[in-house]
Amino acid sequence: MPNPVLNEKTLRQAAEREEAAGWGASRPLETAPRPVDDGPITPYRSNRFTVAGAARVTAILFALLLAGGVFGWLSVGSPAADGAIAFPGWVLLPVFAAFGVAILTIFKPHLARITAPIYAILEGVALGAISHVYESHWNGIVIEAVLGTVGVFGAMLLLYSTRIIRVTDRTRRMVIAATFGIAVIYLVGIIASWFGSGLAFINQPTGLGIAFSFIVVGVAAFNLALDFDVIERAQRSAAPRDLEWFAAFGLMITVVWLYLEILRLLSKLNRR
Repeated sequence: MPNPVLNEKTLRQAAEREEAAGWGASRPLETAPRPVDDGPITPYRSNRFTVAGAARVTAILFALLLAGGVFGWLSVGSPAADGAIAFPGWVLLPVFAAFGVAILTIFKPHLARITAPIYAILEGVALGAISHVYESHWNGIVIEAVLGTVGVFGAMLLLYSTRIIRVTDRTRRMVIAATFGIAVIYLVGIIASWFGSGLAFINQPTGLGIAFSFIVVGVAAFNLALDFDVIERAQRSAAPRDLEWFAAFGLMITVVWLYLEILRLLSKLNRR
């Protein structure tokens, strides 16, 4: 699914909600004179959004995601006689709970310090269970998906930080359009499946299905570049520090989407 959270518009709205709610008033700015200057004293803000701060918060959320993943993995039942594991129905509980927490976070970004860790744990439980089911069918697929996700994340971060990839308005529009196009395809597939039909290429290992998964992985990867750009813009605009949790939450959504798409792609390749 595309990331509906981390974009410049939602981050700006979150900052505006924070100011309107009087958060700045509850956190007075520290005042200190400039080191070598006889001019007037200027305010020094210690509660600004920073890329380093967002990175630290992101690391915390992924640690919680991993902890939840371990629990979800271990909670899946034993395999049947043929070695297969049925998809556990209880996984829908943390999935729906995580969705509810995500919606709350989107509309109440100032709660992200509380809701983002809860979301990370719930999402981790669901991912752990799903990953275990995939692993029962294709041994080693999970570690391949994890390494693939880490590799794509690192590559996109390097390409963005060295400005080999530049996020322009045109690039942003193209990626967003492609992302929502994919979301529409998935939605149509879900609705069609309710009537006994469906879009076979979404899950089937056909040539078209594999090509579609490669495209989706690519779009998810470029969403990371957009996320990095938004985080960098938030630092330049001196956004409130509390939004670091909101930004990390949005980045985690993109990474989880990327992991699931790589997992789906690998499962198709293993069925060829």
